[in-house]
Amino acid sequence: MMIRSRLRPSLPHLLPLRVMGTAAPRTVAARQHDLLSATLAFEDPSAFKVKSWGELLRALGVFRLCSFPVLVNNCGKLMSVARTILGRRGFSLLLRPTVYAQFVAGESETEISQSMEKMKLLGLRPMLAVPIEEDLGESTGEKRYDDNMEAMLECVRMSHGNTWSRDPMMQLKVTALLSPELCVKLTTLIAQQPYDLSLVVRAMDGEPISFPGLDEGEVAHFLCGLRRLNKIAEASVNKVRVLVDAEYTYMNPALSLVTMAMMKKFNKDSAWIWNTYQCYLKESRSLLLEALSLSKSEGFCLGVKLVRGAYMDKERKLAETEGRPDPVHQSWEDTNDSYNGSLDVMLKAISQKPERHRIIIATHNEESVRRAAQRMEELAINKDGGSVCFGQLLGMCDHVSLTLAKEGYAIYKSVPYGSVDDTLPYLVRRAQENRTVLQGIRKERDLLRQEVLRRLRLRGGS
Repeated sequence: MMIRSRLRPSLPHLLPLRVMGTAAPRTVAARQHDLLSATLAFEDPSAFKVKSWGELLRALGVFRLCSFPVLVNNCGKLMSVARTILGRRGFSLLLRPTVYAQFVAGESETEISQSMEKMKLLGLRPMLAVPIEEDLGESTGEKRYDDNMEAMLECVRMSHGNTWSRDPMMQLKVTALLSPELCVKLTTLIAQQPYDLSLVVRAMDGEPISFPGLDEGEVAHFLCGLRRLNKIAEASVNKVRVLVDAEYTYMNPALSLVTMAMMKKFNKDSAWIWNTYQCYLKESRSLLLEALSLSKSEGFCLGVKLVRGAYMDKERKLAETEGRPDPVHQSWEDTNDSYNGSLDVMLKAISQKPERHRIIIATHNEESVRRAAQRMEELAINKDGGSVCFGQLLGMCDHVSLTLAKEGYAIYKSVPYGSVDDTLPYLVRRAQENRTVLQGIRKERDLLRQEVLRRLRLRGGS
């Protein structure tokens, strides 16, 4: 079976839940809906009761800084200036107790373990993320890619070797193991003539496959990259679920090609390798439907990380520069419709075959979270049955994460780790990609402030 880059199957008609019987059962259903909406209103500052004074004040301070667009948009330059003035040690002393502590788990395994054990007590599950990635013009060499592979194998070991979560997950960037330039060329090639998945699987197994359109050096690098991916998948299968990140549209088809090949090889009985679908892209729904069709025809389980997406500005600028149609939805409402529609497609598939499909609803959007919870109830999908979970970034959206955990849902936090130097480029890139989220955290800031005031009143009363 080949990857068809522009397959457009029709969207299955999603029937609303039919409530049989008289008006009484409908009233019960309406009451259940109201109860769920009230439970997941995310308006209760008591979600932050579990945080220490230091954590509350740090979050308030960091979120206050993040509310200024000029700081978020220029954080890379500002940090570079601060590092020059303060020196490496002084800069680290400034960042470690503030921004770093808010968004990073730690550097040593001991520090990471302490952070993860605390998360476990709160009912949250870690999804470790090695903070390494590359874009066009940043390629290094095979030695660097091999080092990145070793770092990811260490991530697999940490995720599996500790008791932080009974179903551990980790994130993986393909461009940390395979050059972005080759991914771009592969994207162009497979748009003209799709590669056979079986051919890619054979290459992963070590066969000296020749790929049409690639020169000798490119074939050699592609084979090395596939073997690196294969080694990580072999180490993680039956231990840790690996969620492969999507990146830019000019390389995503190549990333999906290798990810689907890994799924074909390793997802025979359960979804150990997952792919990411960016719902701010106009083609996201058809890509998801294509993946569902492919998983059925090829006989593998499908794991889906559903996100809105973070590269909107760059995608639009690139499309304008190249004179091609904007790949991004025109409005926030269109993106929401895309996200919720894709969510419905996956939940319907899960309700029919929960053992063959899994999804992580990776969003900070409260309405999407409530909608997912409502659909899960309507489709009788278990809150913590393994097929559906939620995901948010470490240090953000805790009022949603902690509420979901309290109500019995499976909730993961994306957890970067490493030194200040290693994580700084990652944090800067994430801040700029998610600046609309960072600037829109007023509600969480207000809830944190309410919790601080509650504690002060208690102290004053006593």
